[in-house]
Amino acid sequence: MKRRIAPTDQRIKEKDRAKPQQKKEEDPSAIKEREVPSCLFFQYNTNLGPPYHILVDTNFINFSIKAKLDIVQSMMDCLYAKCVPCITDCVMAELEKLGQKYRVALRIAKDTTFERLPCTHAGTYADDCLVQRVTQVSALVGGGVYQSLWWTWQCMG
Repeated sequence: MKRRIAPTDQRIKEKDRAKPQQKKEEDPSAIKEREVPSCLFFQYNTNLGPPYHILVDTNFINFSIKAKLDIVQSMMDCLYAKCVPCITDCVMAELEKLGQKYRVALRIAKDTTFERLPCTHAGTYADDCLVQRVTQVSALVGGGVYQSLWWTWQCMG
């Protein structure tokens, strides 16, 4: 068991015995809120409309394969409108990294029906990239499987 030096020990210098400084309370008016775009008046996004551009992640593609669903047809059945699945370079890189297990998903993602969105950031972590895209472009619909990613999208809007 490790022992601590008591605050009254002779080896501790006077300046080290000083009480820790209290945190300064921040001015509530200084707290900045995220700017909400004007298209989200009354929490309804007026930029959304057919054809829907749906941002797809790796697991969305994989689970649609497991459920034996055609991605574009299922999207159209769900939204009753034309849908354009969009995929970022990060998601493509993630599918390529996953190897043989995800080769069918990679082949589906390379299809011409998917719109490729280039990424300008460093790294290939797809979840952060998707969250960044959804915050930047208000006309995108996010299609994800994981609860954590869905919750992040909910907290933004």
